[in-house]
Amino acid sequence: MSDILVLRAAVRADAAEIAATIAAAFEQYRGKLIPESGAFGETAEAIAVELAKGAGAIVAERNGEMVGCVMIHELEGDLYFGRLAVLPAARGTGLARRLIDAVEAEARRRDLPGIRLGVRVVLTDNQRLFQSLGYREISREAHPGFDHPTSINMRKSLV
Repeated sequence: MSDILVLRAAVRADAAEIAATIAAAFEQYRGKLIPESGAFGETAEAIAVELAKGAGAIVAERNGEMVGCVMIHELEGDLYFGRLAVLPAARGTGLARRLIDAVEAEARRRDLPGIRLGVRVVLTDNQRLFQSLGYREISREAHPGFDHPTSINMRKSLV
């Protein structure tokens, strides 16, 4: 049997599977992030509403099964991506990078000047990945109730 990977724009009918993929991919962070990741609060209903309101998502399917996804929306003139999720069984295959490449291609298609993302301060491996792909820190912020930065905002210029 051939191994076929397809990246495509999500539709509202994908919302439940996107929510499940995010939950499974972020499970490794449960109890390790303070505050807890908002990914654990994602629901199919909320994702469907976001998709209906014009936000987007890119899903990765291997042989018809969702193995990864990323949520996208425009922010301050750039394309923002969040909830980059790759199922544990699909890790180490370059899928996260392929999803990020797809986000960058979408930003270029929309003629946007850059890409933005947020990453937790404590997730240094994720920061290194994004830095290796050309993303640079632009600011830090604290989640509500914290007096120190908990998140790093990063940006990559496409111009």
